[in-house]
Amino acid sequence: MKVDRGSFGSKLGIVLATAGSAVGLGNVWRFPYTTGENGGAAFILIYIGCILLLGIPGMVSEFIVGRHAQANAAKAYDALSNGRPWKFVGYLGILTSTIILGFYAVVAGWCLQYLCASVIGHLSGDAEYVKNYFVAFSCDPLKPTIWGVVFILITHLVIVRGVRGGIEKASKLLMPILLVLLLILVVASCLLPGALEGICFLLKPDFSKLSSSVFLEALGQAFFSLSLGTACLCTYASYFSKNTNLLWSAGQIAVIDTMVAVCSGLMIFPAAFSVGVNPDSGPSLIFITLPNVFQQAFAAMPVVGYIVSIMFYALLVFAALTSTISMHEIGTAFFTEEFELPRKKSAWILTVVASVLCIFCSLSVGAYPELKLMDFSLMDFCDRLTANFLLPLGAMFACLFVGWYIPKKVVHDEFTNGGTLKGTFFGVYLFAVRIVCPICITLIFLHQLGIV
Repeated sequence: MKVDRGSFGSKLGIVLATAGSAVGLGNVWRFPYTTGENGGAAFILIYIGCILLLGIPGMVSEFIVGRHAQANAAKAYDALSNGRPWKFVGYLGILTSTIILGFYAVVAGWCLQYLCASVIGHLSGDAEYVKNYFVAFSCDPLKPTIWGVVFILITHLVIVRGVRGGIEKASKLLMPILLVLLLILVVASCLLPGALEGICFLLKPDFSKLSSSVFLEALGQAFFSLSLGTACLCTYASYFSKNTNLLWSAGQIAVIDTMVAVCSGLMIFPAAFSVGVNPDSGPSLIFITLPNVFQQAFAAMPVVGYIVSIMFYALLVFAALTSTISMHEIGTAFFTEEFELPRKKSAWILTVVASVLCIFCSLSVGAYPELKLMDFSLMDFCDRLTANFLLPLGAMFACLFVGWYIPKKVVHDEFTNGGTLKGTFFGVYLFAVRIVCPICITLIFLHQLGIV
């Protein structure tokens, strides 16, 4: 059976879909806090440097593999390896993305629940009430698991409609809405009394905080923010047209991702500082601290506070959905092409596998904390396994494969679209992917393990 793979229908669709895979919950709760604690604007400058050193070359490398092979990740690496066992790199990316989809959907489900709770006004109350609300919800054996599975099913509905009618169409709708919501929230936050202190906390350069660990934090943020090592970029690139400028597309995606991350900080910190709250990181920021911050910041205008809360959680839902769509597509494409299954059946396989993992991860951080592996809750174990091992390994192998194994002519042809582009930066790119990227990924790997 010949598989109709589909393709993106426009350059805008390519950029928005691929940027959507990079823009996610980490942009909202990890980047702002990490920036504020590591030198503010000084950290952002280092982060941009890391995007240039690692992010863009890494993205282009995965683009080259996917577009050249026009196949799912496993088949793409196999097609370019001439019988060598490089196919495992594709398998590794598929496994990684499936695990991430499983536990990511848990937090995405929390966002969906909080969006509904905001709409019906269940998040109004003092700080203790908001904290108890989250604890009661996350420890419930049914509600979080149901919301997580619902989120996967929503993702499934997009995936079964194909590349152009599902992924691209959804990205063209979700990404503009996400950006508009973000900008509105940034303006609302920055106009609050005392907001300037929060803006300074995020954007004022503090070079005294710079150290080797700050550089590694920026390197890691750039790495994880752009979805390197998940096979997502490789899979999406297989739907690119042959005239897509890979370097230019990677640059545009990096700019959108960085803009969303910085704007998230401008949304969170001014509001938090205006009510005298120093926001923390992680789930407690999103589900405990910020609901109380919104109530206090807009206490004189409760209707505005109500609208801001709804917009904020809608923003999180859209950001999560653009990411889960990309993670789901990786496995769906694999089953469709490797086993010649109809797309709908392949999508259902991924949906069922991810839903089972989502259920167990949700229970491990709530109703059944005894669900552990190596003294970690199942959700934390999956998070650490992918972040500390699978993602760095996948990205490392991808860079080595493109930089050292694929014939240089093939890489050059893809980089220049068969010689139709000048390829001015090809030498810089090749040096980065052969030398700089492997060194950076090794440092990230060691830093994640606490060795450096």
